[in-house]
Order: sequence, then structure tokens, then C-alpha cells
Amino acid sequence: MPKNKKRNTPHRGGSGGGGSGAAAATAATAGGQHRNVQPFSDEDASIETMSHCSGYSDPSSFAEDGPEVLDEEGTQEDLEYKLKGLIDLTLDKSAKTRQAALEGIKNALASKMLYEFILERRMTLTDSIERCLKKGKSDEQRAAAALASVLCIQLGPGIESEEVLKTLGPILKKIICDGTASIQARQTCATCFGVCCFIATDDITELYSTLQCLENIFTKSYLKEKDANVICSTPNTVLHISSLLAWTLLLTICPINEVKKKLEMHFHKLPSLLSSDDVNMRIAAGESLALLFELARGIESDFFYEDMESLTQMLRALATDGNKHRAKVDKRKQRSVFRDILRAVEERDFPTETVKFGPERMYIDCWVKKHTYDTFKEVLGSGMQYHLQSNEFLRNVFELGPPVMVDAATLKTMKISRFERHLYNSAAFKARTKARSKCRDKRADVGEFF
Repeated sequence: MPKNKKRNTPHRGGSGGGGSGAAAATAATAGGQHRNVQPFSDEDASIETMSHCSGYSDPSSFAEDGPEVLDEEGTQEDLEYKLKGLIDLTLDKSAKTRQAALEGIKNALASKMLYEFILERRMTLTDSIERCLKKGKSDEQRAAAALASVLCIQLGPGIESEEVLKTLGPILKKIICDGTASIQARQTCATCFGVCCFIATDDITELYSTLQCLENIFTKSYLKEKDANVICSTPNTVLHISSLLAWTLLLTICPINEVKKKLEMHFHKLPSLLSSDDVNMRIAAGESLALLFELARGIESDFFYEDMESLTQMLRALATDGNKHRAKVDKRKQRSVFRDILRAVEERDFPTETVKFGPERMYIDCWVKKHTYDTFKEVLGSGMQYHLQSNEFLRNVFELGPPVMVDAATLKTMKISRFERHLYNSAAFKARTKARSKCRDKRADVGEFF
């Protein structure tokens, strides 16, 4: 082990006897007095410990370069030691320290498969997440919910993830339905609830209960008879979007009879969300509609929708939207998405997308697959490609088969360093700038000629 990573080395500038928060927490765990140890007297006292463990409590330390950094800069033993320290810090008195520890663990699990490690500490992690969800404020609750999602992704379907959901599910549901809780916390909890239920639930009544909970949230955005033609966004809109997307994800694993019931309930109300003044709500509603049409036609190939003409008119208007009061970026994004949605509804067509990861590639050829991929990518971030290569659960979801074994030499040749990426991006930027300049020069010459 390198000298600068020796476990007994005291913090630079501090006394050997004082120790750090991570060391104190680890020692407390070993001594069995875990909950009674209070290494910090107040919020400010956590600064020294945060500086000591910044290498693994900084949210960006695991996520920025993914598993490559972990392989190159530290052994598995080093990584596990750091994670043990972070798990201990989830019990710290400082909310900022707890939040940083939760984010550090989440980013590590998103960047590397650590099934055996977390299996041994599943109950400890679940208890820490439960405590932070119950007693934490907005940011801490969001960090805890995000960690719960990644924890279930690591564990995959089985009794372990079922127990995680059984413990955390009621708390997540309570936060989602709590009108006094932070909107951001409720939003993250809605996504977490959907993802964990998708992975872990083996009880059909629990699945239906989760669907109903999410429905009760996003249906509040439906256009009411007394409302105008446009749905005005509110601070709750982001929560409604996350609830709708989580509900749509769970609908893909429901039995056919339940899918039929939900189609009858929502097919004629969901289009009202297309008139929202929030671009993300319009896109979420459009993609959910496309997925519902795909499910309906999968059940009945000759499925007939009564209001098809008015729906296609609305979709076509959004696909060619040129309203000046909307931002250019929003209009461009919206037009691109709704062109695909219109093709799906009218022509039953889907533009196949290709996702490359390592030596493999995956074809996204339907709305169900696209929505599932987008959901897990939102949770895992830059770690999505790594999990597609190594996570058996995700490989089963996307029908990729067993993980492909790639030797270290091949992996190294496939890597692109940060410096090389920077050079590549700089060259591309210069090329675009040069092309734009030439185009402007030509327009200027034409203007002078006339």
C-alpha cells in the first residue's frame, strides 16, 4: 500500500492522537459503540474531517471518470476501505458530512460493481438510508433516495432488494405524499420508488399500490374543465413529471389486464398534459403517450383510438412549434422529440438508436426499451455504460446475455484519457467555429454584391 494511503497515518497538520472523523467512526464500529460516538461537536467541527476524507466523500470523486480511475489509482482493498469510512460517516452529527458520505457511496456504486461488498453491509446501508430519509432535510433526503436506487440496481431482483424496498417503501411513499416536504426531495423519492419497485417487487398488490400512489400525484396536472386551454406550470410540476415517468416505467411490467385498465383511465386525459407551458412536461406526456400506444397495439394489433385526429393535430403542432415566446433551445428539443412521437402514433414507427459500451452495442428499437434505458441512465449517470457491461440485472432487462469477458490489455486500448478527450473536443470546436466563420463571410459577400 502506498505511503500516503496508510490507514494509521494521522491527518496532515493534526495530532496523531486526535484522529479524524472517518478513523473515529471506524474505531467506534470496531468497539461496538457505533451510535454513541460523536466525533463532531457541531456543524463547523466537521470541516477537518471533510478535508481528510475529501478524496472519497466528494461527489465528483467517483463519478467524473467512472471505474477507470478506481482501477488505476486504487486497489479494490483501498476502495472498500474508503467505502467503509463513508458508511460510518452516514452516522455523523453534521448533515453536510452525512450528505457527502451518501453521495460518495452512491457514486462509487454507480461506477463499479461491488455486489459482494454491499451484500455484507446491506442492512447497515439500509438503516443509514432509512435514518437519513426520516430525519434529514431536503438535500440529505435526495442523496439517500438516490443511493437507495443504486443499491437496488447493484443487488438486482431477489430477497435482498425486496427487503430494502420493504423497509424504505413506506418512508418513500410518505415523503412523496407529504405536501410540506421539499419538492426536490419528493421528486427524487418518486423516481427512487419507481426504480426500486421495478427491480424488487414480487408482490402484485404492492406494484398496484405504487402505481396508485404515483397516479395520485401526476393526475393533479390534468386539465380540469374549469381551466383554460393551457396548463400553467407550478412548483409541483417537476414532481408531477417524475411521478408520471416512474408510473410509465412500472406500467411496462404490469399484467395485461391491469394495462388495459390504465389505458382506459388515462388515454383520454393524458393528452391534456401536452398543453402544459412546461416543455419537460409536454415531452414527458408525449413520450408516455407513445409508450401507451405501443403497449395497446401490442395487446390488440388493430387497436383503435377514438380521438386520433385531434391528437395527431396536437402532436403535429408541437413537432412544428414556432411560438416566439418559447426559448429556442426548448423549441428545438421539443420539435425533435415530437417528430418521433408523431411517427410512432401515426405510422407505428420508431427511429432505432444505437448505444455503444466497450466492445458491445445495444439497439433501442421501441419506446418501452427507450424509456427503461433513459430511467436507469438518469439514476446511474456516467456509470450506465459500465453497468451495461457488468451488471447482470441490467443485461437481463435489455436482453444482452451474460457479461462479455474483456482482458485488461484490451480494456486499456479502448480507454480515452481525459487529455485526449480534451484535445478531440477542442479540435471539433475549432472546426465548427471555422465553418461558421466561412459561412458568415459568404453571406457578407453576397450582401455587399447586392
